[in-house]
Amino acid sequence: MPKMKSHKGTQKRIGVTGGGKAYRVKSWRGHHLELKSSRRARRYDGKALVSPESLDQIRRLLPYLGA
Repeated sequence: MPKMKSHKGTQKRIGVTGGGKAYRVKSWRGHHLELKSSRRARRYDGKALVSPESLDQIRRLLPYLGA
């Protein structure tokens, strides 16, 4: 039986916390930040936990993640 392959695009975007929860970087933070208000840009700061509805899909894309 061959090894299962991780989805490389997802692998670059999803991480796992020390407690085993999957996290992602928030969207809309890439560029043109000078056009966005500081209040709006702050909302896109940091990381967010992956919603429970998406976890099944994440596990399918990243079988070795451990989330």
